[in-house]
This record gives sequence, structure tokens and C-alpha cells, in this order.
Amino acid sequence: MRRMRRAVTTAVSVAVLSLLFAATAAAGPFTSGDLVQVSGASPIAPCLGDQPDSGTNFVDSEVEPWVAVDPSDPLHMVGSWQQDRWSNGGSRGIVSAASFDGGQTWTIVPVTKSSICTGGTAANEGNYERSSDPWVAISPDGTTYLMTLSVDTNPGGFGTSPNAMLVMRSDDGGLTWEDPTTLKRDENPNVLNDKNSMTADPHDPDFAYAIWDRLVSPPGEGAPPNAFDHALGFKGPTWFTRTTDGGESWEPARKIYDPAGRNQTIGNQIVVTESGDLVDAFDLIRSNNKHQTRGFSIAVIRSEDRGATWDRRETIVDRHFSFQGVVIDPENPDPNTQRVRTGDILPEVAADPNSEAVYLVWQDMRFGPRSSVAFSQSLDGGETWSSTIKINQTPDLANDLNEQAFTPVVRVSDDGTVTVTYYDFRNNTPDPSLLTDAFAIHCHSAADDCSDPSSWGDEVRLTDESFDMTEAPFANGSFVGDYEGLGTDGTSFFPFWSMPAGGDPSSVFVRELIP
Repeated sequence: MRRMRRAVTTAVSVAVLSLLFAATAAAGPFTSGDLVQVSGASPIAPCLGDQPDSGTNFVDSEVEPWVAVDPSDPLHMVGSWQQDRWSNGGSRGIVSAASFDGGQTWTIVPVTKSSICTGGTAANEGNYERSSDPWVAISPDGTTYLMTLSVDTNPGGFGTSPNAMLVMRSDDGGLTWEDPTTLKRDENPNVLNDKNSMTADPHDPDFAYAIWDRLVSPPGEGAPPNAFDHALGFKGPTWFTRTTDGGESWEPARKIYDPAGRNQTIGNQIVVTESGDLVDAFDLIRSNNKHQTRGFSIAVIRSEDRGATWDRRETIVDRHFSFQGVVIDPENPDPNTQRVRTGDILPEVAADPNSEAVYLVWQDMRFGPRSSVAFSQSLDGGETWSSTIKINQTPDLANDLNEQAFTPVVRVSDDGTVTVTYYDFRNNTPDPSLLTDAFAIHCHSAADDCSDPSSWGDEVRLTDESFDMTEAPFANGSFVGDYEGLGTDGTSFFPFWSMPAGGDPSSVFVRELIP
């Protein structure tokens, strides 16, 4: 019955929106707040954590940041990032930070217990040499969660092993973290739990959801170079667990979607619609060609009972033209030596808190020259999707390789404003540096049809000055993160991104965008 009620509601909403579309122009520009530097010198620099000869470590680097705004207090937000990135996977540990004044000042919290260098101990299964993939979520009552991928590189192996999905909880706004709960741990060197995310249910503080892919190396084959960074060509079903008591306990982790064969998912991320349904979006990678489906696709599965059960078959949003679209340095176009490592295989998803609308963005090469920001929307909770459009406003340039836009992230405010951030090279010059900037663009979905490219309003430049991407840590390419953060307090947006600054390989910044 609920599906029928939703269909009627959606039909009425579409009729109302159609009238608004005809009468309303595209979104106007945001106002930008001050640029705030969140991180600086490494708080864990004295701790190496791993063997000295196990790779190159970039001290004072902060990459792959994520941020969440407290639904119960719009001035409170918590961020996290990889601290002191290694060249061959992971970092010395995940560091977090908390703000109680809307992002103007931050308290750095190095003791997250995600690794040896951040206070982890063998007693709580936190004795890991490296950590990666930080993710923060905050429940409606302010309960804060931090999820990480933590690994031990000794004795090593694909991934490496042992590796685990850990979650830490905080009841003081992210100033201190409880001992980790191990959601899933594998000691088999042929297995890697990877690309985790966590979602706090916006309707019920008792529920939070953790999801990731569990990659198994093909039988009889060794893992490829940089397997820990981009594990492709493996069997990789989606794994999931949830808490139903505010993080006091977690259900046993279980497989909820198996693409079968030598196929995999990556980048699983859950959002919750206004009706309470869960939508998990991911990149589906098929290695075989059954039914001529080999390649990449953006896909979703849904749950109408808070994750107890899930769709048995995926819904394909669109093909994903990704693998040959790796971002490269326009002056050094050899993707094997001068690439920029980006979120090229990770879709990002957001849900409107007051409707069944769900929005997806990802990097795609179909629009040329190599990487643009693709967008699709669903107005019925992820069941059907609009045609894919390009939304980044990178201008046409003489060197078209400067038109590459990458690592997008999307969020929706309470009034339905959809905002997307991304990087591009539009201000790059023909010299050895690779000048890069971050931008934001938005669409007022309550008044405009966001599936129409003309509905996306004027860009906002997030960076005051261009930065040189070649100064970033080199981890299978110049690297500031497979993803970046973007939060909203319901009205304003808070891009939370990494870039080289002040002589450091990379630091985290935040800036408020005000409608």
C-alpha cells in the first residue's frame, strides 16, 4: 500500500512542479563566507606507525576529508580526514575535528583509535598500522559516528591483511571517541573490505547504517599494483550492517547484494528518503559480458524496512563511461606517470529531506574531453531516473584538457536546493605547475527541473587562489582524496575539501555558502 500512496503523492508533486518550472528562472548565485583552514601541522607527526621502508609518507598532509552537520544543532559539525598519507595506500591514521560555531573554529582530535598512531590498541582490535576512508555521520540526537577502513601491512598482502571496518562513537560532539567496534575483520590476504560509508537515519536516532564492498582477489591470480588504492577486476559484493539502539550494538555484517561472477560493486553509499526508505547507490563493475553488460554502470538498490531486506535486483541508472576517463595533467598527458587520482569510480548521492527526490553525481567521459560532472535525478525514491546531463560549468578553453572536472559531491538543503562541488583546471597555465580550483553550483529543485542543464545557476569559486595539484601527495597520482566533504545545516552549505597550502602537501578547508 505504501508504494501506491507514494506514487499518487509523486504524481501530484510532479504536476505542481511542472507549473513552477514554467514560471521560474535558473538558480541565482550563493554568497560565500570566509575561507577557513581547518587543519595544519600533523598532530601525529612523531609516530610513523609502519615500517620505515614500506613506502613514502607525506607528513603534514590531510586528504580525503568528510564532514557532517548535527541535525540537532546547526552550529555543530564534525569532520575527519586521512592524516599523513602513504604513497601506496592509507595514512598513519584518521584524525577528526569538531566545530561548535558553524565552522569558524575547530578542535583537532587525533585520538580516534583508528590506528596505532591515533591511539588504537590491540585490546580493542585497533592495533592497525594504517587507516583510510574516513566517514562521519551524526544522528538527530547528536550521537556522532566515525567509520574507517583500518589495516595492518605486516605481514601484508592484497589490501592489506588483516583489515577491518571499524566504527567509533562519540557522545560529546566528536571531542572524544569510544573504543572501536569491529563491524567486519578479515585476515585472509586475498580479501579487502573497502570503500565504506555510514549514514545516520534522519528520522530515528536509534538507527544508523554502515555499508561497503568486500573484494576477493580472483583465484590463482596475484593482486595488481596499487590494489589497495583501486581494486578493480575482483569479486566484490555489497556488505551491510546497522545499529538499532543508537550504536550500543551492531547487527552481524551480511552480504545484501551480490553481482555474481567476477563482478563487483564499489562506492556504496546510503541515503534516506522522506518516507524512510533507504537507497544504496554504487558503481557496478561487470567483468564478464553476459547480456553485453561488461563495463561500468551507476546502480541502486532499495530497502523499505530500514535495511532488514533489500531489492534482489539492482536498478541501473545509466552506463558509466569512466575507465578511460582518468584525469591527467594537461601539460604531461601520460596517464601512467602524470595522472591525477580522483573519485572517477565513486558516485555521490543525496536525498531531499522533504520528498522522495534522490540525486546522483559522478565523473563521466561521455561529454569530453576526459572527465565532466554527470547528474541524474529520481523523484520517486530511486525507482526511475532522468536522463544523464552534464552540469559543471567549466568554460571552453584552447587546451581542452584544462576542461576536466572531477571529484563531485552533492547535498540537498531543507528547501530542496541541490548543491554540487567539484574541482577543475580552468585557470591552469602552460607551465610545470597544475593550477586547480574548487567550485560549487546549485539548482533550486522546488522551483526548477534539475534534469534541465539550464536550471543550474551561477558557479561559486571556493578557492581564493588556484593551487598546484602537483604539490599534493602522490598516491597512484596526485591525490587530495577519492572524495571530498559537503555538509548542510538545512539552509547553508559547507564544502569541506583538501588542497596544498602553506608549504604543506595538503590541508583541509571549509567555507560557508549562503543562499
